[in-house]
Amino acid sequence: MRSKNPLFNDPIYGFIAIQSDLILQLINHPYFQRLRRISQMGLSSLVYPGAHHTRFEHAIGAMHIMQNAISVLTGKGIEINKEEGEAMQIAILLHDIGHGPFSHATEKALLPGVHHEEVSLIIIKMFNKEFDGALDLAIQIFTNTYSRKFMHQLVSGQVDVDRLDYLKRDSFYTGVTEGNINTDRIVAMMNVDQEQLVFESKGVHSLEKFLLARRLMYWQVYLHKTSLAAELILVKILYRFRILTESGKESLTDSHVLFPFFNLNKASILEESALETYLTLDDSDILALLKRWMKHEDIVLSRLSKQLINRDLPKVKLQSTPISEEAINKKKDRLIHLNVSDSISDNFVFSGSVSNQTFTSDQAQILLQEKSGKINSIAKSINYLDFEQFSKPIHKYYLCYPKANSSL
Repeated sequence: MRSKNPLFNDPIYGFIAIQSDLILQLINHPYFQRLRRISQMGLSSLVYPGAHHTRFEHAIGAMHIMQNAISVLTGKGIEINKEEGEAMQIAILLHDIGHGPFSHATEKALLPGVHHEEVSLIIIKMFNKEFDGALDLAIQIFTNTYSRKFMHQLVSGQVDVDRLDYLKRDSFYTGVTEGNINTDRIVAMMNVDQEQLVFESKGVHSLEKFLLARRLMYWQVYLHKTSLAAELILVKILYRFRILTESGKESLTDSHVLFPFFNLNKASILEESALETYLTLDDSDILALLKRWMKHEDIVLSRLSKQLINRDLPKVKLQSTPISEEAINKKKDRLIHLNVSDSISDNFVFSGSVSNQTFTSDQAQILLQEKSGKINSIAKSINYLDFEQFSKPIHKYYLCYPKANSSL
């Protein structure tokens, strides 16, 4: 006999209960089970060996924090009915359902100009059709069209349950303790005022730690130069294969896993028929291609694939100012002895920029509630942090090039 409330044993939170049959059916659906085979942190395991956790674990963990948030808010007198509570859990459970293999790493190449959240929404609507409209309210919360705005803020906001889980989870699996935040304390400080999410002012230091942890995790983990270089190489590999197929140098049959994405005569990727194929792809498909392409006759495909599979990654230089053309050309000149022509040199020497913004000062404020009931933004409540600087995007510029002893 099936347990009334099936449990997941999570290494961070312990036992996580599934609170409705609909949620259990969604978790058991092949589209959601696919997330077990999608890395949460892309290629970061090339830097942090323990970072092999998946989007599946993150989604379950985020749902657990949402359950706790609902419990805290109802305990403070905020009315959340059974249907709303279930919809809030579904909205966060499915928020990453649109991610591609290795998460963000392949999405630019497979879905050019399309954000994964846009794909997630279409897939959630596909679920809704399959479950006869049972996800209507979850879609309203996900798209911020429901009247109770705090519910969307918990799914997607400055301090949402998505960020609360991934910071704590990614810190745990990478071993980077700077990201270890007190999620229980932050959730315990949640409240609602005029349908807006607020935090009790006594939780200000936990929120401060959250902002600092997010800033540090981005530069130390998410935008680490080595994992950044690996993801850029993966994108270049996929773009190179696209060029080869479009020029007729590579045969692309309808049985190829990339056929729906690289065959420009097919329907848009955002149509359900194409998305159904997208939802069969996971990390293993990309790894299989890379292993096959290691022996490809095209020098770009073979050499870049070997770099990823063998972790023979390029050098990466980071600086606060744009990379000069002179510096780029100087590195390209060294490619001559590696038999790399000018026409393909951009695949081995390349530059660009990355940015990180910890706090958005103009919209979606983090609101603190005093004992008197007065509401202030966190920026006005902490006078020892420069929130103007905190809210400015920080840009760093990178230059990737082969190591001195590299044979490519």
